[in-house]
Amino acid sequence: MNIQHNRHILIPSAPNLRDLGGLPTTDGPVKQGVIYRSATLSSLSDADMAQFSDLGVQTVYDLRTADEVAASPDHLPEGVNSVELDVLADSSLSVAANLGDLKNDPQALASALSGGQAERLFEETYRDLVRLPSALNSYRCFYLGLLDESREGAALFHCTTGKDRTGWAAASLLGLLGVDKEDIYADYLQTNTDLLPALEPLLQQVEARGVDREVLMPVLGVRESYLDAAFTQLREQFGTLEAYATEGLGLSQDDLGRLRLRFR
Repeated sequence: MNIQHNRHILIPSAPNLRDLGGLPTTDGPVKQGVIYRSATLSSLSDADMAQFSDLGVQTVYDLRTADEVAASPDHLPEGVNSVELDVLADSSLSVAANLGDLKNDPQALASALSGGQAERLFEETYRDLVRLPSALNSYRCFYLGLLDESREGAALFHCTTGKDRTGWAAASLLGLLGVDKEDIYADYLQTNTDLLPALEPLLQQVEARGVDREVLMPVLGVRESYLDAAFTQLREQFGTLEAYATEGLGLSQDDLGRLRLRFR
């Protein structure tokens, strides 16, 4: 059952921000106001800080690489706890972690990702989100953090653009909570609506340097085939989402039960 929810939260300096709450599960909707996803918070402005604080976020899970964090650390309200989880630490080359090259050398990046290469690279990256040891460890820590009884307030997780590493975190969480496939994919694809407008200044910059924006759409947006690749890897490696959680992430059945109690 696909129920439409306006979960987008408009904070100009915190793009691609939305509440995972409200989506229907097999046993009531996901709780609202307790778990959020977004793009990087490195540009969160002082003017928007109060509105962000009103969300009640007390813990931020940063899924970016150590280099990404060092280059653009989050700008958070005082007292918010930041947990760094380098999902792609074991990846030798991940296009998801190198989107900064768009600003430095957009022509070279566009050339390297033309002819369907972008789609192939992203699909491999999504497989990495399921199979890399660093990804398994990071997502395990993410889930254990969500379950920590001493954690107070709402939680938020993000990467750089909030679509790939964040997309898999959201998809796996929603699946474990009992959200159906149609709604999981709808939440995932909502990034194309919520994020791309915020990237318009960047697109205009790269166009001014002779790069066709359409070449960059597979890089800046999301596609069903990307998330399909992650779920294909999951089925090949673990069989089911629950087996991924227990065998891959080392969560117990009790952990999964407490996860459902806490978020729905």
